[in-house]
Amino acid sequence: MARGITELDVHGAADALVAKGERPTVERVRAHLGTGSPNTVTRLLETWWQSLGSRLHPESPGVKDAPAVVGKLAGQWWALALEHARETVLAEFSEVREDLALKQEELLIRSKALAGEMSAVLARSEAAVAAERLACARATELQRLVDQLQLQAAELAEQRNAAIQRLDQVEDSRQALYDRLQETEKSARSERESLAAHVRSVENRALGDLDRARQESKVLQAQLASALKRHASIEAEMRGSLEKAHSATAAALQMVDNQRGRSAALEEQLAKLQNLPADLEAALRRSQVTSGPRKTSPKQRAKKSSSKAKN
Repeated sequence: MARGITELDVHGAADALVAKGERPTVERVRAHLGTGSPNTVTRLLETWWQSLGSRLHPESPGVKDAPAVVGKLAGQWWALALEHARETVLAEFSEVREDLALKQEELLIRSKALAGEMSAVLARSEAAVAAERLACARATELQRLVDQLQLQAAELAEQRNAAIQRLDQVEDSRQALYDRLQETEKSARSERESLAAHVRSVENRALGDLDRARQESKVLQAQLASALKRHASIEAEMRGSLEKAHSATAAALQMVDNQRGRSAALEEQLAKLQNLPADLEAALRRSQVTSGPRKTSPKQRAKKSSSKAKN
């Protein structure tokens, strides 16, 4: 629907068309104005045709009982007034038309700008659509990755649970081994104390035997000295029994040698027994490291060693 079109606009356009020698029609008036709906232009053009007759005969202004000269002059004045009004209207119409042309140019510029903006909007819309498609593809890929990560997380959770179970089993095994080690250390400590007590008893017994041997040796030496003294004192008196005395002396010397040999053997056994605690400690450590089956305990081996030493 036309906006801003008036009866004066349509009449001015029709007058301009008549001035150019053209017949005013609806299409020509609309083309001349550049706007207007056909119905409005048709209705306003009808009013122009209705007033055309009075405008073409200005000499008859309709003044009743006026002289002919006055009527003629009034018609001329009326014609001049109409011409002036027409020129004024045409001038205003020209200004309006120029204004409309400027507005039309502005509208064209705005239309071009809007077309450019529309192109930019379409380009942005296409870019947005492409970005949306890319985002959808990325979202699909991300969803696939999320599903894959969730599956991996579930597998890792299962592996973690299995690792925790294995760790619990290892902890139980470690605790059992620790308890076994504590028992082994306790047993080894008890055996070491027993062996140490046995070694001390063996040492004490060996020292007692050595002391007794020394005492016996001293007694024998005293007996030998007494015998020598008696032999010296009665040598003169017992010349006849010299062979018997020699025999007794030889027997006494043999007994002394035997006692000396026994004392030397006891001292050698004592020297061996002094290294027995260190050997037993080393054997105990080896038994703790290997943790293998033992045929005989260190206590039994110590008893066998002491029995061999006695023999």
